[in-house]
Amino acid sequence: MNPKLIKFLKIILPLALGVFLIWYSISSATPEERQKTLQYITQADPKWILLSLIMGITSHLSRAYRWKFLLEPLGFSIKTSNSFMAVMIGYLANLGIPRSGEILRGGTISTYENIPFKKSFGTIISERVIDLIMLLLIIGITLLFQSEHLLSYLEEKIASPFITLVILLGLLIVGIVFLRMIKTSENPLLIKLRSFGYGLLEGIKTISKMKQKGAFVFHTFLIWTLYLAMFYVIKFTVPETASLTIGPILATFVVGSLAMSTTNGGIGAFPLAIAAILMLFDIEKPAGEAFGWILWGSQTAINIIIGALSFLFLPILNREK
Repeated sequence: MNPKLIKFLKIILPLALGVFLIWYSISSATPEERQKTLQYITQADPKWILLSLIMGITSHLSRAYRWKFLLEPLGFSIKTSNSFMAVMIGYLANLGIPRSGEILRGGTISTYENIPFKKSFGTIISERVIDLIMLLLIIGITLLFQSEHLLSYLEEKIASPFITLVILLGLLIVGIVFLRMIKTSENPLLIKLRSFGYGLLEGIKTISKMKQKGAFVFHTFLIWTLYLAMFYVIKFTVPETASLTIGPILATFVVGSLAMSTTNGGIGAFPLAIAAILMLFDIEKPAGEAFGWILWGSQTAINIIIGALSFLFLPILNREK
């Protein structure tokens, strides 16, 4: 298949899925349900939304500051302002092209801080590894408290555990074979890939070389605590969800996190996933969708605004570079 066509499909298909899910959410609801959802959204208490936004921005600042700890062992000391704006530009890019934000973030900091791209990108991969571990930890905790509800949702909406295991094993085998080919091949393209891979590996190894491991761990837990808190305070914007305990909120967080990767920034998928999991806790669909739209809409809006401002101010504040 034409590489340009593949690239185009990677961009357009998640977006098309998100648009379809929005259409499906609206068309499948009764007029009463649509009116109720809109009423919940328009009557949401703004102070809780503002508190959630403050928590979101603080988590982004913490992520930007934590990134500095990964770059220091490589011999680079970057401005916190540049790090924060690069992070926000990455979030903005992910809304248009899924997973492009990490590349743009690495390229941005490489441009304004004179860091080789493969090294900056390697540290971003390190971050993603740590984030994956944190998400798996939260999933594990959630399974302990809400195993019946969460497993029934995942089995119905995503895939059976057996199929998922087979797919993961297949990908692991393919990955091992491909790595062995890269390691021994004399093909010029594969040699370049091998060189790039070593650069990434050097970036990943910075975790073990960090001088401020304690601060890195602190910011990691702070980021994920703030993520959870963002979900928790939004529950007070909808009367039907205000009484939810931490268990359902954890289940909602896990399902919402998984839904974010299915479309561009979770558009369409996030509110539907939130509504679906909350229905297992006897929360009606309009209230669940309102919860999802309020959280997704407010955080996405602030990412767009700050991301766009970062695009504008980054070159202005780094004129000398």
